[in-house]
Amino acid sequence: MNNRNYRWTDRVLMDLQQALRTLHADPHEAIGPHPDDEIAESLLSADERRESARLMRVNHAGEISAQALYQGQSLFSRDPAVRDTLRQAAREEHAHLIWCQRRLEELEDRPSRLAPLWYLGSFGIGTLAGLVGDRWSLGFVVETENQVIDHIQNHLDRLPAADAKSRAILNQMERDEVHHGDTARRAGARNLPGPVRRLMHAVSRIMTRGAYFF
Repeated sequence: MNNRNYRWTDRVLMDLQQALRTLHADPHEAIGPHPDDEIAESLLSADERRESARLMRVNHAGEISAQALYQGQSLFSRDPAVRDTLRQAAREEHAHLIWCQRRLEELEDRPSRLAPLWYLGSFGIGTLAGLVGDRWSLGFVVETENQVIDHIQNHLDRLPAADAKSRAILNQMERDEVHHGDTARRAGARNLPGPVRRLMHAVSRIMTRGAYFF
């Protein structure tokens, strides 16, 4: 859907609707095939199931944050083409959210209880990025995706070997995140200063540890 002709107030209302859709996502929402649809459930020990669930809860929280980031950035984007790029990425991240949420349900676990905090904090960060300017905002996308890819690779190393379903989801998410970063680079992303990248990494660590346990 092309949003370039919507008024700012219309986009605010759309983002409010999307916020509710993100925080109250239906794990059985019809979004097309899931990466793990053709993979049979494996027999996991209690410890393996607990670790898989905690890692997928972190990834689910990351997708909530991604939705909020892109919404905050697109709301204040000045370039309609950049705005459309951000919203397209947000739609793809919503699919990731549903994949992770259904997997959590299969693992008999739940999303992070701190989800509203992750959403509000990330929306605020996305808003600041959008206000700074479109090329800086795209640079923020590139750095965000780089850090997400690092997290996913770390989780792939930590997942129980038998958990092929979670692994299939994370592998597809990684491919999509690479695509998002490449798209932002081609659109003119600027490289963020080192202190900004380090601050983003510190914030990401707080979210990761919080979602793992809560």
